[in-house]
Amino acid sequence: MQAVEGLDTDGTGVTMARPIRHVAVTGSTNDDMMALARQGAAEGAWLRADRQEGGRGRQGRPWVSPPGNLYASTLVRRLGGDPPAPSLAMVAAVALDELLQAWLGPDRLAIKWPNDLLVDGAKISGILLEGAEDAVVVGIGVNLAHHPEAIDRPATSLAALGLSPPDPADFAAELATVFAAWLARWRGEGLGVVLARWQARAHPPGTALSVRAPEGTLEGLYDGLAADGVLRLRGADGRIHLVHAGDVFLL
Repeated sequence: MQAVEGLDTDGTGVTMARPIRHVAVTGSTNDDMMALARQGAAEGAWLRADRQEGGRGRQGRPWVSPPGNLYASTLVRRLGGDPPAPSLAMVAAVALDELLQAWLGPDRLAIKWPNDLLVDGAKISGILLEGAEDAVVVGIGVNLAHHPEAIDRPATSLAALGLSPPDPADFAAELATVFAAWLARWRGEGLGVVLARWQARAHPPGTALSVRAPEGTLEGLYDGLAADGVLRLRGADGRIHLVHAGDVFLL
């Protein structure tokens, strides 16, 4: 197992270096990180794999994992007074957005609720939260060199956009730095600062959306986020629907 230095927070907002664990092949970095959490791993631990054989996205979808992309997970330990754990997906999204702007600039990137990053409308990354007790594992996949073709939404990669993709190890180290900074703000300043950045980087209010929610498919106009990060969807009758979970598609 190899290690490179990344930056993270120790839970008090103090940033410090920790090694990023590396494995060539694993089933799922989220599963591995959860196992490390049960063994007492500290907040700020990171794990990166070259390839996953059992990678998954939200709702258990397979996450195709060829070498050359980023497959990584980090650990957050929940403290008393922390914002809601699901909002860590937004922390990861704004961190990824900030980092990817170095390659793409701000105008082509947009965040889509709850946790996807889009480039020119095509998905380039995904985030998966899983937790047990005080441990929250934040799994992050980014299409650097490859992207899936046969899925139900457009996807892309840095390579497909004509850019030279970074080495996944270097990208992970930079992401650890940016994520730690946003995690410290989430914990120290509150969820509002993250939501403000998230909404500034999302599609504009009034964007037509379709949401596949547990209770059925909803269509309406994006009306921002509630104070806890829940999606506000304005229906044709003007009523606001609060969406806590679901797959969102731009219409």
